[in-house]
Amino acid sequence: MEVIFESRDKAGIHLRELAERRVRFVMRRMTWLIPHARVRLSDANGPRGGEDKSCRLEIKTDHIGNIAVTTTARDWRVALDHALARASRVLLRNWKRTRTHRGARSPVVDFQS
Repeated sequence: MEVIFESRDKAGIHLRELAERRVRFVMRRMTWLIPHARVRLSDANGPRGGEDKSCRLEIKTDHIGNIAVTTTARDWRVALDHALARASRVLLRNWKRTRTHRGARSPVVDFQS
């Protein structure tokens, strides 16, 4: 899985390694489904403070489609964790929808000669 990190804020740039590790850790069981993930950290008010740190997580999949989640919090770590939690729930829910429905089974193939 390729993780792309973007941030124009100086404090946000220091979170590059953390963000990449968190994305890989949370999505570790679904890496076969996710070829690309993009994390964007931004600060609306700059140094003035407040609940304005936002994290946008974009996940591109081949089978399910694209998922984009944006969260806002006081801290980038919290915003990142909330975005990852929401994205993983949406990804899992959409993957379950695309699987074969109850009662429909795939044919059994016998490879013995």
